Amino acid sequence: MKKMHIDSYQFGKIVIDGVSYNSDITILAGSVQSNWWRKQGHSLAIEDLTSVIEAGPSVLVAGCGASGLMKVPEETREFLADNGIELETSDTHRAVHRFNELSEAGADVAAAMHLTC
Repeated sequence: MKKMHIDSYQFGKIVIDGVSYNSDITILAGSVQSNWWRKQGHSLAIEDLTSVIEAGPSVLVAGCGASGLMKVPEETREFLADNGIELETSDTHRAVHRFNELSEAGADVAAAMHLTC
């Protein structure tokens, strides 16, 4: 699996391996899925993570927005844990750094990044 690297992040824009994205993204199994939409914009529901759950990473790093406004309900946290996926959440700036650390270390890591708020 290809190691992914997030080159930079600023409000509303993320650059991954030299490619710019202006919408929320997921990173799974060495590829980027752009235009990631959630059922409710500032909440991370189980249904929003179908592709992540199918990919079955060890760790999911969730960037909850520039100000960390996207919330992760307890039922989503429990569902991921029940499926063997460790969840790490923070504002998107911190999440970018954490994703890069885990990716560089060779971890089986996925990301779900909210780019605004």
